[in-house]
Amino acid sequence: MIRRKPEGPLRKGWTTGACATAAASAAYRALLSGRFAESVTIALPRGEKPTFALSRAELDAPGATAGVIKDAGDDPDVTHGAEIVVRVEIASLGGGVQFRAGEGVGTATLPGLPIAVGEAAINPAPRRMMEHAIAALAKEFSAPGEVILTISIPGGGELAKRTMNGRLGILGGLSVLGTTGVVLPYSCSAWVYAIRGGIDVARASGFDHIAAATGATSEAGARALHGLAEAACIEMGDFAGALLKYLAKHPVKRLTIAGGFAKLSKLAGGHLDLHSDRSEVDFANLAAMLRELGAAEELAARAGRANTANQVLEMARGHGLPLAGLVAERARETALATLAGGVRVDVAVFDRAGGLVGHGGG
Repeated sequence: MIRRKPEGPLRKGWTTGACATAAASAAYRALLSGRFAESVTIALPRGEKPTFALSRAELDAPGATAGVIKDAGDDPDVTHGAEIVVRVEIASLGGGVQFRAGEGVGTATLPGLPIAVGEAAINPAPRRMMEHAIAALAKEFSAPGEVILTISIPGGGELAKRTMNGRLGILGGLSVLGTTGVVLPYSCSAWVYAIRGGIDVARASGFDHIAAATGATSEAGARALHGLAEAACIEMGDFAGALLKYLAKHPVKRLTIAGGFAKLSKLAGGHLDLHSDRSEVDFANLAAMLRELGAAEELAARAGRANTANQVLEMARGHGLPLAGLVAERARETALATLAGGVRVDVAVFDRAGGLVGHGGG
C-alpha cells in the first residue's frame, strides 16, 4: 500500500536513471582523466543540473567504478537509499555504448516491454541520458566514447520482491527507470509504469482478456471467475484512471475490473483515483442506490449514516437487496465512459473473504 502523504511542502528526488547517469559520468571521467572528482554534476532532459556525491570511487587497470546513493526525496520509493553502481570499461570500436545488468539489476524475459527480451532492465530514457553523458565526456577528452556500462544495485534482488517486476517478466532484480530524471513526491510513477507495462506484456503475450484488480483477494477471485492466467492480471491498486486511460489508447477485447465493495463504490460514483486520500466513499450515493432498489427509507437513512462501506453492504445483504450488483453496474458505466468504446467490460465485486457479491456486465 502507498504510505499516507505527509503534510507540508515535499522534497523532490532523483530517479534511478539519474543516479546511474551520475555514476557513469563520474566513472568515465575518472577513466579518461586518471582521477575521481569529489562529486559529479549531470544535465537532465528538462534542464535541471543536480550534483551528486559519490558513495564509491574505484579506478583500476581495465575500468572505473562509481556509486551514488539514491535520494528519492519524500517519495515512498522502494529504492530510496539504495546504492546505484556503474562500472565503465572501454569497448571495441564500433560498439557504441553497451549496457549490461550487474548485481541487483533485472533482465527482461517477456515481450511487450520497451526493452527487448534478454536485455538489461534499463529503460530507454535512462539509456539516452547515459549515452549523452558519455558523448559529452568523449568530446571533452577527444575519446571515441565506446564503452561498456555495467549497472548494479547491491541488494536489488531483494528490493525487487517488493515491486511488480516479476509479474512484468523482469527477473533477477530491479529496473533502472526515469523519464525526466526527477522523482515527484507521491506521483506514484513506478506503479503507473507497472500498470502500463503489465498491459503491454499481456497484449504482447496474446491475451485478449485481462483483469485489473485492486488487491490480491479480488485478483484471485477474478482469476477463478474467468479462468485467467496470472500474466493476464494487472495489479491496478487505486489507479483505475491510469489503467483505463492507457487501455483507451492500447485496447484489449475484454477487461474485467475486480475489487472490494468500498473501492468499487468510489468507481461507481465516478472517481478514477480510489485512494482514501483522494476520494471517499459516498454514503449518500449508496443510500440513494438502496432507495433505487426498493429499500425502506429507514434502511436507506441508516446507510447514509454508516461508518464504513462494509456496514452498508451487510445491511443490503441482510435485506436481500443486490446493492453490490448495482455498484458493479455503475462502476462498469464509469469504466466504459473512460474507455470510450472498443473494450468489453465486466466488473466483479468481492467481499473481504473473497466471495463474489456483485457482478456487472458478466
